Amino acid sequence: MAPSFIEQPIGGWSAAPVARRAWWKEASVYQIYPSSFKDSNHDGIGDIPGILSKLDYIKELGVDAIWLCPVYKSPKVDMGYDIADYHEIDSDYGNLADLDRLIAAAHERGLNVVMDLVVNHTSDQHEWFQKSRSSKDNEYRQWYIWRKPRYDSQGNRYPPNNWWSYFHGSAWEYDEVTDEYYLHIFCAEQPDLNWEHPPLRRAIHDIMRFWLERGGLPDAPVTDRTTTWQQATIHYAAGPRLHEYLKEIGAILEEYGAFSVDGTFIFTLCFQDSSREEGWIF
Repeated sequence: MAPSFIEQPIGGWSAAPVARRAWWKEASVYQIYPSSFKDSNHDGIGDIPGILSKLDYIKELGVDAIWLCPVYKSPKVDMGYDIADYHEIDSDYGNLADLDRLIAAAHERGLNVVMDLVVNHTSDQHEWFQKSRSSKDNEYRQWYIWRKPRYDSQGNRYPPNNWWSYFHGSAWEYDEVTDEYYLHIFCAEQPDLNWEHPPLRRAIHDIMRFWLERGGLPDAPVTDRTTTWQQATIHYAAGPRLHEYLKEIGAILEEYGAFSVDGTFIFTLCFQDSSREEGWIF
């Protein structure tokens, strides 16, 4: 819905539509490895509250975003890149409430937060893998990449092929429970996910939405420090699906030979996407 006021945008009115580039295409990003960045509770391990305490310093550096290396629950065989639960924050770093505070505080300072989501593999402690290795008939079996052993003429067992791991040795690890090997391009504690399996992909998509929605209602940039409430047109005016919605309405009107006259606001011009086909007829 259109707001009940018209406020001049930053930089004044534009005579022509202004294209909105994706912010990350020209952003300066500050990478943070949480364990070594800032320890807030003096336990020898950096944490999310520690990062929060340094946001003003990071903002003063002139960056546009922080890239947060993995903070999910993990046994940390590979510095947190072996994720045991995609929905939980590792207790060494804090909890979800701490992360929500970090995101909100970053947005207040005009900083975006980039999460490091590892979806090539999980930890071998992840519930998915524990179920996958339990039985060849388990519904999670196909979530990972399993293959039968090879044997030579003397009956010696070998991995399925000669692929190597980036860490060392074979990229295959034998599992006695089901007498098969699983693939791990990195360390043996990081079994590779099977992206050819649709249920796995859907689960990853759900995880992506879980995290994206935590940052999906951002504060407006602070342009007037004399008031709490800020002009937020950039977040709701002329959204990317506006024409889709208008065409749906137009289709109903066309059935009855009817038309509509809608109110518009001049600031909408400042938020048009010049790469999108514009027009007044839908």
